[in-house]
Amino acid sequence: MLRSSLQRTAVSIAGKAAFPRNLHHATFRALSSMNAQPLTSSVASRRMPTLMVRAFSTADSTPVDRHEFQAETRQLLDIVTHSIYTDKEVFVRELISNASDALEKFRHHQAVGATLLTPEIEPKIVITTDVAANTLTIEDTGVGMSKEELVQNLGTIARSGSKAFLEQLKKEAPTETTAAATGIIGKFGVGFYSAFMVADKVEVYSASALGDGSGHVWTSDGSGSFEVRAVNNAGRGSKIVMHMKESCKDFAKPERVESIIKKYSNFVAFPILLNGTEVNVVQALWTKDSKDVTDEQYTEFYKFIANAFDDPLYRLHFKADAPLELKTLFFIGSTHTEKFGYARLEPGVSLYSRKVLIERHSPDILPDWMRFVRGVVDSEDLPLSLSREKMQDSRLLAKMKDVLTRRILKFLDEQARKEPEKFDKFFAEFGQFIKEGVCMDFQNKAGLSKLLRYESSALDAGKTTSLDEYVSRSSPDQNEIYYLCAPSRELALQSPYYEAFKKTKKEVLLVYHSMDDFVMNSVGEFNSRKVVSAEAAKLDVQEDSEHGEKLSDEDANLLTAWLGLKLESSVTKVEITNRLHDSPAVVTDHESASVRRMMQMVNQTQGGSAVMPASKHVLQINPRHPIVVKLNQLRTTNEELAAKVAAQVHTNACLSAGLVEDGRVMIGDLNYLLEELLTHSLKN
Repeated sequence: MLRSSLQRTAVSIAGKAAFPRNLHHATFRALSSMNAQPLTSSVASRRMPTLMVRAFSTADSTPVDRHEFQAETRQLLDIVTHSIYTDKEVFVRELISNASDALEKFRHHQAVGATLLTPEIEPKIVITTDVAANTLTIEDTGVGMSKEELVQNLGTIARSGSKAFLEQLKKEAPTETTAAATGIIGKFGVGFYSAFMVADKVEVYSASALGDGSGHVWTSDGSGSFEVRAVNNAGRGSKIVMHMKESCKDFAKPERVESIIKKYSNFVAFPILLNGTEVNVVQALWTKDSKDVTDEQYTEFYKFIANAFDDPLYRLHFKADAPLELKTLFFIGSTHTEKFGYARLEPGVSLYSRKVLIERHSPDILPDWMRFVRGVVDSEDLPLSLSREKMQDSRLLAKMKDVLTRRILKFLDEQARKEPEKFDKFFAEFGQFIKEGVCMDFQNKAGLSKLLRYESSALDAGKTTSLDEYVSRSSPDQNEIYYLCAPSRELALQSPYYEAFKKTKKEVLLVYHSMDDFVMNSVGEFNSRKVVSAEAAKLDVQEDSEHGEKLSDEDANLLTAWLGLKLESSVTKVEITNRLHDSPAVVTDHESASVRRMMQMVNQTQGGSAVMPASKHVLQINPRHPIVVKLNQLRTTNEELAAKVAAQVHTNACLSAGLVEDGRVMIGDLNYLLEELLTHSLKN
């Protein structure tokens, strides 16, 4: 992407055409609080041996050329200073980016063998604050500008130096592959004019690296005109001196400027010296080849950008050219704070363009459920607004999100296969985010479902399995994946809903949180197999061949009809089932416990009761269970007591299904049954 060098020029871009600058895309929230964080020796600030000093002198007798801004330029100045930028501090970012572009352009001219002014001067950006004079100075040793370029590039927006430079570059060096040839970023080039947001007077001293060494100063108060005059002893590059408005004196303070540099420009490729001390000493590791970065450097970088104290569990460092040009470095930490009930995590990935921060902790780079990921994305393919603060092309942004999300999911799936135990540790810590994604991100549901891990009735306690592994163990003719939701493994294996699976030796996934019921419902289908709750499973279970008393068909019909009458307020019908072995009854065709909890919460928010009555359901009874057999006998001798027993059998079945919100509702019936039991025992 290219940018009107116009501004960049302003900043220090020059040459026959000024150098654009990309409007950048966002980055690390993690970096925000980093400024106060102490770093290890490898990233601590270090002093530079010398400070660049240039004497630009003028004489009163020097002729002055006065010019009027074009109408469009005056309009642009008004827009930039009053409308576009939402935060005035970004003017520092804009001018540093322009300075970096000017240095990149100088490098290109060196690479193609151009004759340059003072090529021995090292490339750098020097920033000087003067509280007493209320000025901020930003200078560079880049390509600089001639008098004509100062007038053309800073006085008019009709000329795009960036575009002109690229066109010339293509003509003169069509095979050039250097960073300078491809690293021009931006199309608009208005960054220079952002200086007028904070300054009531701006001076730009510049001498072109392609010229004879003569220097000039461009001066304006941003009102409607500017003037240009010659200066003596000019050095290569550009220097911008901003005389701050009274309301913006804070920007002449070194600590304020340092915090802005670290926030937006910490990874600029060239040294940035603030009052003699290099500020941007943290390397932009995402631009390096992964084989050139050590584990220690990765860990240190993670702690810096994420403001973290733990070591990263995973890292993903990759570059892509299609469908978008991307340089990325992602980390997943060892833990997170959301699990402790703290505030919801903010997005952890920030967006850069050519190592300049565009947006910290951007909510648009990854889906919300991936907020546990920390890192950096650097892309030059996204067009931004003039101020670099609002993205213009949501389609490209959506494409980037899609590419990055699928790449992270692929990485996690690869890690799960490569190191299962390490992935289990990841899922135990971050599984809630994966589950959230399954429920919320339909587009990536298939990839997310592969990452789910649950215990299984076929495995030892504590061991988990994936849906893929479950399918591989099941018979080819099994068209369903079964799961059972219970508070614990012990309760799941004692559940009446598990008895049929135990009988038929079918594997069941064991899920222990109500959220998992929603998750499995959201999965819906996996590898062409429907995901079904054990409570709703329709298994073909053979009748027990064990000896023991069993209801006759006639008694079974009479008992089910009688129960249907006694429980008509709660059940739609009563039927015989072969699915049970140890339990007398079970309820089916009911809403899940998790759905009930959700409805309950909604009801409470609307001022309703915290306890909701269960909807009607089917009661299935086990014709071989002693309680059922004796209940059939009792109904003919003591129907009142039999009705109480029947109600308790039904309540117990509802309790197993998670449909009893408060066990205290059972106390009255239980006390009655205990009294009857004691009375009967004493009579005997």
